[in-house]
Order: sequence, then C-alpha cells, then structure tokens
Amino acid sequence: MTELLMLSAADVEQVFDVGLAIESQREAFGALGRGEARLAPRALLPGPDGDIAFSYASRLPGTGPIGKFGSVNPGNAARGLPSVHALVTVLDPDDGRPVAIIEGEAVTTLRTSAASAVAADHLAVPDASSLAVIGHGVQGRAHVRALAQVRPLTRVRLAGRDTAACARAAASLSAGLDLPVEAVSSAREAVSGADLVATCTTSSTPVLEASWLAPGCTVLSVGSFAPDRHEVGRDLLDRAAAVVVDDVATARAQAGPLVDVPDLDLVPLGDVVTGAAAPRRSPDDVIFYNSVGLGVQDAAAAARIVALATEAGVGRRVPL
Repeated sequence: MTELLMLSAADVEQVFDVGLAIESQREAFGALGRGEARLAPRALLPGPDGDIAFSYASRLPGTGPIGKFGSVNPGNAARGLPSVHALVTVLDPDDGRPVAIIEGEAVTTLRTSAASAVAADHLAVPDASSLAVIGHGVQGRAHVRALAQVRPLTRVRLAGRDTAACARAAASLSAGLDLPVEAVSSAREAVSGADLVATCTTSSTPVLEASWLAPGCTVLSVGSFAPDRHEVGRDLLDRAAAVVVDDVATARAQAGPLVDVPDLDLVPLGDVVTGAAAPRRSPDDVIFYNSVGLGVQDAAAAARIVALATEAGVGRRVPL
C-alpha cells in the first residue's frame, strides 16, 4: 500500500527557512543554466475578476516529477486571505508513485522571494543597502526577509494601497528583522534613492516609473506573471541596461511587459547563476529582473522539503 506524506504550511515552515529556500533556488537555476532541468510549458487558465489558475510540471536531477496546481485571486486581499493558493505533488523518481502533497502557498512564498534574492545577489551592486518594496502582502513581506539575506540592508521602505495594513507590516518586519522598515505614502517615495526595488503586486498597470529610479538600481518584479499583468511599463525596458528573466520562452509568452516586445534581448537567470552571462557592466546600470515563476523552482524546494520532513518525522502519512 502506498503511503502519502501530507505536509501543511506549518510543516513547511518547521523544516524550510529562507536560507534553505535560497539554497534551493540557486540549485534550481544552476541546473536550468546547465541544461539539466526538465521544464514543461506553464499553463494559465483565466477566470473571472482577474483570477488566474496555473499549473507547472518539472523535474531536476535526482528528483521525480513534481507538479503544482493553484490559483491567483487578487480579490482575496479584501477577504483577508493570501492571493495565492496551491498544492504541490511529488512523485517517486523511479516508479512514479505519489510520494507527498505539500500545501503550496508556503512553498510559493518562500521559493518566489528566494529566487528574487538569488537574482539580486547576482545582479545588484555589491554594497546595495536600501530596498523599496511595492506591495505589503505576503510576497512583499517575504521579499524583505529574503533580500536581507543577500545584501547588507540598512533602510527599507514599504508602500501599498492600504496605508494602515502597510504600517502594520512595516512594524512587524522591523521588529522581526531588527532592521528599520518604514511605511511610506507612495511608490515614488519608496523608490527614491533605492538600490533595490521589488514590485510584489498583481497590478495590470505599472506601479512605478523608470524616471523615479536611481542610477545602479536593480528592479525585481514578481507580479508581471501573466500577459495581462504589467507591474512595469515600456519606460523601464527602455532604460534598463539588461532585462533578465527566469526563462526566456516563458517570459516572451506570458510576462505582461515583455509579450509585446519580441525583439528585446532577454538574459536567462540560469546563465547568470552559472557564470555564462554577466548583465551588469557598470555600477550605474539599471537592471530589470522579471519573474513569472517556474516549475523547477517548486521542484527544488519541494524535493528539499520532503527530504527534511522525512528526516525530522514531520507531517502526516495517509494510505492511498
């Protein structure tokens, strides 16, 4: 009889922290850059009110097939719920038996912000110390925690539409990280003078302007994950010295700011991680990283989570 390991969000958080998540994402993009990963095309299914369901399938060396199915629901903020819900399914590498089902929102939160940290570590100026985050939700808060792992942050500014919630998020982050995190009234104020900018929204219209950015700034966008999502505009593409993406084919088809610019040179993050590409040529270059999210990210994270949970005896086993 097959036994399935069921892992809740609390189980994930017990065995998998932001440092381990960053390690997993370095492995994922390194494997992608070396041509060792297997990545199926990502499927998107639009729904009402801006909702989008998504499905990924991939595998890395040593792992079985790993898939994720979930939904992005922008209206969940008004319901007091995360905008992303998902399940991750892990299959045995040899016989394909189901091995584990993992609550996917916790995985998505950690692997997305960790991938941004990997990108920032390779793309941002070495002494980057000021961060602006647009969006104070789950991903916005996770990005502050992850980016603090790879750069010596001394100032963080957080901006969002709900000023009261933004202030609460800033206070919580400041206390938890022992780092000054300030809630500000506008995206422009947050971005002014920042070395790093992370846009963590589900916006269909740009939330920042290229003219606001300081020389040398690195912009990380995780909300332009579908053709109708445009956290940034053409002005940033025109200003950027390089545009880096998690996967070129996926970005050209699904990253909102990029789908209508087919002749734009795109640099895959896997090539940057393996050293095959070095997009930053000058300390004053503005670099843009657009992530739509890839199955290999979930595969790397999920494989690590299952191994750690099994070793620690965490989770609940159910017969199938």
